[in-house]
Amino acid sequence: MDQRARWALRQHIGVCIILLGFVPLALMGCENQQTVLSSSSPEDRHALIQQDLSFQTECGPRFPGSTCHQKVREWIIEEMRENHWIVETQIFTYKDITGVNIVGRYGSGRDLVILATHYDTRFTADRDPQVELRNQPVPGANDGASGVALLLHLAREIPKLSFSEEKEIWLVYFDLEDNGGYPGWDWILGSTAFVNSLTETPQAVVVVDMIGDRDLNLFYEHHSTLELSQEIWQTARQLGYEQYFRPQLKHRLIDDHLPFIERGFPASLLIDFDYPYWHTTLDTLDKVSAESLLIVSHTLLQWLGQ
Repeated sequence: MDQRARWALRQHIGVCIILLGFVPLALMGCENQQTVLSSSSPEDRHALIQQDLSFQTECGPRFPGSTCHQKVREWIIEEMRENHWIVETQIFTYKDITGVNIVGRYGSGRDLVILATHYDTRFTADRDPQVELRNQPVPGANDGASGVALLLHLAREIPKLSFSEEKEIWLVYFDLEDNGGYPGWDWILGSTAFVNSLTETPQAVVVVDMIGDRDLNLFYEHHSTLELSQEIWQTARQLGYEQYFRPQLKHRLIDDHLPFIERGFPASLLIDFDYPYWHTTLDTLDKVSAESLLIVSHTLLQWLGQ
């Protein structure tokens, strides 16, 4: 994720899909189709999100090829299955680089909604204020771990809630998003591979990235589908979160929503790009807040149920 001057979506990416296993599921519904938070307590939700953030950051950086990159991928898959999602992996190649996307599916309705993030971290902290630390890996508490923690929270909450039976929901964890600029690498490789292989037509796509900042400020992003962003920001306002969701255009970013936009699918990026620790060694657990993730997740759950 970066404000890069250029981006390339037309990659020669070979894709193969490996199914990890299936569990038959039906999306829950009821007469009242308005979404509410589940019966689990706010304290429980907060604690689980904090655990998810801690697991990733305490393991270590999750750059491609690292032990923690593989460990976190296996953990995500296990957590999704335990919460009754159908889980698949998508193995793709870019030049001689191999990545693995994770796709969780729930429900069998007519309208497909995709919520996505990336789970990899950047090789080095090349924006660190201390030059001598710029060859160190990025801890990725916000840029990586926060999006994963949010999607895992949604994975736990969605099966408990009352959604319209019209929906099918996918939670997608993209690999190889964050290492463009290194020799032989480019940006947003996982989402590009995913969209190039996509045969379904999503009604809406929401990508979350760096949404754990303790000082949360989310603005409209220029490439995003404005009407979709307005729907989400309006939902946040209705919930009393207008101080965090600012309905003004600000950043123009390269992120995992762009391949969907390229294909003509409505997509919105939720990102706090005013995070001062981006791509530095200071992107650590103490800089992120479970409360910020709960604000974003509550908004998305309410939006999904409308």
